[in-house]
Amino acid sequence: MAADAGAEIAADGGNAVDAAIAASLVQLVTEPGVVSLGAGAIIVIWPPGAQPVMIDCTSEMPGRTASAERLARAGLDVMLPYGGGTPTTVGYASVATPGALAGYDLAARRYARMPWKALVAPAGLIARSGFPLSSASERYIKQTHSGIFGWNPKALRPLQLDDGRIKRAGDRIIIDGLADSLSAIAEQGVDTFYRGDIAHLIASDMEVNGGLLGLPDLEAYRPTVAPALEVVLDDWHLATAAAPSVGGAALAAMLLMVRDIAHGSWTPAMAARLIEAQTQVLGIRRRKLDQSADLTRDIEALLEVAGRRASSLTSPSTVHTSAVDANGLACAVTASAGYGSGVMPPGTGIWMNNTLGEVELNRRGFHALSPGARIPTNMAPTTGRDPEGSVLAIGSPGADRITTAILQTLTNFIHLDMPLKEAVNHARLHVDWAVDGAPCVAFEPGMPVDQLDVPQRGFDALDMYFGGVCVVRHTPPDRFDMAADIRRTGGMALSPCNGS
Repeated sequence: MAADAGAEIAADGGNAVDAAIAASLVQLVTEPGVVSLGAGAIIVIWPPGAQPVMIDCTSEMPGRTASAERLARAGLDVMLPYGGGTPTTVGYASVATPGALAGYDLAARRYARMPWKALVAPAGLIARSGFPLSSASERYIKQTHSGIFGWNPKALRPLQLDDGRIKRAGDRIIIDGLADSLSAIAEQGVDTFYRGDIAHLIASDMEVNGGLLGLPDLEAYRPTVAPALEVVLDDWHLATAAAPSVGGAALAAMLLMVRDIAHGSWTPAMAARLIEAQTQVLGIRRRKLDQSADLTRDIEALLEVAGRRASSLTSPSTVHTSAVDANGLACAVTASAGYGSGVMPPGTGIWMNNTLGEVELNRRGFHALSPGARIPTNMAPTTGRDPEGSVLAIGSPGADRITTAILQTLTNFIHLDMPLKEAVNHARLHVDWAVDGAPCVAFEPGMPVDQLDVPQRGFDALDMYFGGVCVVRHTPPDRFDMAADIRRTGGMALSPCNGS
């Protein structure tokens, strides 16, 4: 549904940015549990003939007017069975200031062709008529509903049957209040979400229930534009997310470290080299970046460790949209509401994020940042160009597996010469860290990790735990290649009218 919405916008005259924004807004509606309008995001845009840029609309630390007692209030700690066991914190104290809508608005004003109202319209129509629950959302909600919504059954109600059972894939979902919120956002702009009626509904609910997010936090939120983080792999020039994304930095560093992997197929020796690169980079991330007080400085240090001088640096639960057009414009959008907080302010139909409660993003403490500081993120939307004039956009959901999913897909496609579809759907591995701090390699069938003497845990099949990459490439004059991950319910669409 999201891909079709983007293609329809392109057919009406939109470019890649129009298509990506419209598609991503539909995703924020149609993937309940996974993401929502209460998300943060990163947008990487590479206009033809210009430098790639990142729009930072990640979540922000709230609490500008919160008392010391409220700032010290803990959330609800839960252990989700997702991915074999994932600790997180939910509830009102876990909600950060969401930035996705502000960033989409900025991207539309600077780079899009279509009016804002037209970009929001597909999501609004779908919210009003209802939509079928996707299989990815069903799987996620079944694993997480008791942990995320167990304290607040009212917020789970749109996803339940009358007898209380979780709806199944294909069942229709209608979320009370969501269509009206989208109608207001379309007609009044995002101002209503940050300063208008919706903002007051959110702030009032937070105030009554002990959340940190207040009206001053929403009013003060501003997306920012910065140079993207650039890196080269073979003959491709890639641009990914800069700080506050630790994901973009980790992706760039790992790309630098795997450039010497031999061409061919994934042998045990090549898998060992990939494991080494992930262990080194993700280990530095855990020890340094996740607790950094100066993320830009420490990203530069990481890239130096990975073999690149900082002086050449040009800047650095989730869904992703990739779009390119025949004019060479590329747009990659990743949005995340964390694992979900279980909070839905009455009258909005909008589930809120739990970005303050994501353990891997808040290793210094859940409320350690000052109000107004951007919260680090795993998101790493990426664009790229090659000397032949091809342009691509790529990204993935998947928390800390985002970077390793994109890394392996780009390595497969650029370095090992796999077709896009094969590159996306090839087996993956990811270096996890156990509770005791020891690395362990999670892997899917097809990666020869079982032939290596390393701590490991194998999956029985390709699994959504390892991300959900979607990638699209345009090769002049008129060739488009696309691939959407079979691990999730990804979609693809091509607009023949405008070539977006």
